[in-house]
Amino acid sequence: MWETLKTRHQDVATRSIASLFSSGARASRFSMSHNGLLFDYSKTNLDFDILNDFKALLDDVDFEAKREAMFSGAAINETEGRSVLHIAPRVAQSADWPEIVVDGEHVLADTRAGHARLESFAHDVRSGAWPGDGVTITDVVNIGIGGSDLGPAMAVQALSPYGDGPKCHFVANADGADLHDTLFDLDPHTTMVIVASKSFTTLETMQNARSALAWMSQSVPDAPSRFVAISSAVGLTSAIGIPDSQVFGFGSYIGGRYSVWSPIGLSLMVSIGPEAFSEFLKGGLDMDQHFLTTPALENMPVLLALVGLWHHQICGYGTRAVIPYEQRLARLPAYLQQLEMESNGKGVDMQGNPLEHGGGPVVWGEPGTNGQHAFFQLIHQGQQVVPCEFLVGANGHEPDLRHHHKVLVGNCLAQSEALMRGKTLEVAYRELLDQGIEPEDARLLASQKTFSGNRPSTTLVYPKLTPFVLGQIIALYEHRVFVEGVALGINSFDQWGVEFGKELARAFAPAFEGGALPEDANPSTAHLLEYVLKCEETRESAD
Repeated sequence: MWETLKTRHQDVATRSIASLFSSGARASRFSMSHNGLLFDYSKTNLDFDILNDFKALLDDVDFEAKREAMFSGAAINETEGRSVLHIAPRVAQSADWPEIVVDGEHVLADTRAGHARLESFAHDVRSGAWPGDGVTITDVVNIGIGGSDLGPAMAVQALSPYGDGPKCHFVANADGADLHDTLFDLDPHTTMVIVASKSFTTLETMQNARSALAWMSQSVPDAPSRFVAISSAVGLTSAIGIPDSQVFGFGSYIGGRYSVWSPIGLSLMVSIGPEAFSEFLKGGLDMDQHFLTTPALENMPVLLALVGLWHHQICGYGTRAVIPYEQRLARLPAYLQQLEMESNGKGVDMQGNPLEHGGGPVVWGEPGTNGQHAFFQLIHQGQQVVPCEFLVGANGHEPDLRHHHKVLVGNCLAQSEALMRGKTLEVAYRELLDQGIEPEDARLLASQKTFSGNRPSTTLVYPKLTPFVLGQIIALYEHRVFVEGVALGINSFDQWGVEFGKELARAFAPAFEGGALPEDANPSTAHLLEYVLKCEETRESAD
């Protein structure tokens, strides 16, 4: 079917997207709604013939069976021999969901028990009952990296109108500036530190954790008692003094970039409260139920995935831009960048063969309207086509600033319209003449004010950014990644490309303490290290 789709593209490559609206019904026929969400993909060059070809492609790769396998707990992460059950904390919200058993473990029963324990702890922190020495926690510092940072950091910012608990801060970078600037103004007596690392060996996280513990130990006699670990390595957490009652683990079937729903989301739960966190989970559950039970061409995650496959694999567009017209979703592009690029940024299929049609695209973006004054020049007039995925809420959280929100939504709708419509040389020339510009100058300037148009975009509209809606959106994109991975024949749930650099970093570490680089280190690397060490010597002698 890939070749059929590429032939379809050749047939429609020069077709105007705007011309597809001549029938008058396209906007409704190429959009769909689900429980408050409206997904409009009408401003793309997709038609029903192309969609039916994609449906045939999904049938060829047994999409429905693979979707069922994921939800049932089968070990679809074949390279690591693991189930993929980031859905577990969400579907555990439903008393009617059938139990999932993996290696004798009753996943949903265990998830519910762990969630109840997490809720109890979050209630105690928010009420002032913990740590129990008359101190009320005012600040929470989450130390993690990757999914242990991006998920909760994005969600805490997104749901800040609901954040009536302690203020949350996030440290991820091994650069000491990140930790220093976070801790600088905090009172260690009223600060709780969450160390989020399933293995409790993640290099950057543990270095930051040790430094944070040293910082707190200067003022708090029993500093480890103010630490919480999100980890399954109880032996390692107790080794630094964290009480077992403050260690929250989760199954290996939940991958890091899919883990905001798990105890990794403790900072979010402490910020917005367990009740609002449950609404967040229910939003994810809502999208899970929709994804699992709805036919492919009426299924929002599937349609979002097919748009992505069309643009990247068939049209050859190398990147996709995620543009939320919601300032509180400022971290969403970075979150989706990790979710999609770490999941589907692969070069070979499950059998080790080079991917004939490529892996996932580069994902990037910024909030609108900021992006309009930064990179939209290239998106509108650059030679490369960048499909845009717009997100916007029908309502904001600030009723007294409703006039701001109207301008925001107007900008979002105008951008998708302008990308599709474009402006011809003739129109630009006439506009300049109407402004009183001399014809010769107008001809020259018109070429600079011409827009090719016919640039695709999708728009996701939601009623208001609530915990439930954020849960829907994140689960929507998670399932999109799954569909694209199945279509491409790759494992979306391992990340071996992340590991190689980590291995070399561990091998290089002794060279900074008077040792030597590995014998096979490149001369360029040795030269760079020599320069760094000389700079350190200069600084030490100056001190």
